[in-house]
Formats: sequence, C-alpha cells, structure tokens
Amino acid sequence: MTLKTTISNSSNTVMRTISAISLVIFLGACSSKPEVNPEEFAGLVSDSFRTDIKSNGLKLFTYRAFLETKTTQSVPLPHEVRSNNKRRASSKKRYQGPDLTGWTAQIEHGLQQTIKMNGYCREGYIELYRSIQYNSGTIRGECNDGANEADLAKFDS
Repeated sequence: MTLKTTISNSSNTVMRTISAISLVIFLGACSSKPEVNPEEFAGLVSDSFRTDIKSNGLKLFTYRAFLETKTTQSVPLPHEVRSNNKRRASSKKRYQGPDLTGWTAQIEHGLQQTIKMNGYCREGYIELYRSIQYNSGTIRGECNDGANEADLAKFDS
C-alpha cells in the first residue's frame, strides 16, 4: 500500500465521519420541540379538560386553553388596521401573522400535564383536531385505551 492510498483512505474516513456527525446534528435540530418556559405564561393561562366516554368504551377529550391578555386593548382599532394594511401594501410585504410557536408548545405542555395528573389516557392518545389562535387553543383527541369501570366512575360525563 502506498502513501497516496493511505492518505486517500484516511481522508475518505474523515469526510464520512464529518458527514455523519453533521447529519445527526441537523436531524436533531429539526426534530426538537421548542422549549416550554412555564414562567413565560405563569398566571396568564386558564384551561379546561372535558371528557366524553361513549357507550362502547371509546374515550374522547377536548382540551382548551385561553391566554389572558396583559393589556385591556388586544384587538387593534379600525384605523390601526387600515394604517397597517397601507404600510404593508406599499412595502409589498405579505402579512405573516404572529409567531405561535411558544404558545403552541405551552398548550401541548398543558395537555400533557393534565392527562398525566388525571390519568385519563393511560396508553397515550391520537390527536383528532387542533386549532391554535393567538389567545386560545383547542385540542381534541381519542385515547388509545378503552374505558374500564374505574374510568366510568371517575370521568363519566
């Protein structure tokens, strides 16, 4: 084996290793959920969890969360909307809406904690519907497990 072949093989190994590490880092960054900071929404969220057990044992739920606004005026006045629309039209920028990433993570966290505390879906759930808006969110789901006698006694609606 020559020196040139050894250097070439070593270089290929290094490139494969770097590529593999880069791929792992990239996939990890894409799949990670945003961090939930409970302090960010402390005292500002009210939520509700409604259960619905069907006669065949099917367990459904609806989780709702509402964000209490800090200011009394959360909806812009009509003249502010017109002014913002004119500015947007003149700059050719499209309206992108508010960033709901943190609020969505908070709603998901609230649902997980609620289910963990009340034990309604022991084997997880399937999400059937989701609606997230700037001040409220709703998630409806179906539990993977069926209702037993204890569930009927505790949650029957």
